[in-house]
Amino acid sequence: MRDLADLLASRGARLGLKIAGVGLAVAVLALAAWLWLRAEDSRGVAALAASADLVQLADGPQATPDARARAIDALQVVMTQHARSSAAVQAAYELGNLQYQAGDYGAARGAYQIALAKGAAGSLRTLAASGVGYTWEAQKDYANAVTAYEAVARAVPPKQFYFEDALLDLARAQTLAGKPVEALATYERVLKDVPDTRRAPDIRAKIAELQTRGK
Repeated sequence: MRDLADLLASRGARLGLKIAGVGLAVAVLALAAWLWLRAEDSRGVAALAASADLVQLADGPQATPDARARAIDALQVVMTQHARSSAAVQAAYELGNLQYQAGDYGAARGAYQIALAKGAAGSLRTLAASGVGYTWEAQKDYANAVTAYEAVARAVPPKQFYFEDALLDLARAQTLAGKPVEALATYERVLKDVPDTRRAPDIRAKIAELQTRGK
C-alpha cells in the first residue's frame, strides 16, 4: 500500500510540475505578446507622427492634389504596416478627411468605417460616424445620409460634444430627403434641448420655411 501511495504521489508531483510548466509557458507567451503589441503601438504612433507634416500640408481647400496624394499615401502606410496599432484608428479618420476633400467620397466613407470598426471612441467615433453621413450627403444619397446622422444623434447625449451639430446635420438631411415633418421636429428639438444655441435665429428661419412649405 505504501508503494502504491508513493507511486501516486510521484505521479501527482510530476503532473503538478507539468501543469505548472504549461502555466508558466502560457504566461511567458502572454507577456511576449503584450510587449510586442506595446512595441507595435509605439511604432505606429511614431509613423503617424512622422506623417503629420504631410497631412497638415494636405489639409484644406488650398492644398495641391500632389500634396494630398503624398499625405494619403503616408496614412495608408500607417494603416497597412501598423494595423494593430492604436494609431491606425486616427490614421483612418484623417485619411477619410483627406479623401473627402479630394472628392473621393466612397473611399472616404470606407476610411471612416474602418476607423469605427477598429474601435474609434469618444469624440473621434462621433466625428468618424458623422463623416459617413457627410459622404452620403455629398453623393446626394440623402436617405443613407439621414440613416447615418440618426445613428450619430442617438449616440450623442444632450449637452455633450457635437450634440447640436448632430441634430442640425440630421435636420438638413431630412429636408433634402423630402421629409419636412421630420426635419421640423428635429429643428424644434434643437431649440428645446439647446436653448442657448447661438444659431437660434438661423434655426427659427428654417422652421418658418418648413412651416410655410406645409401650408
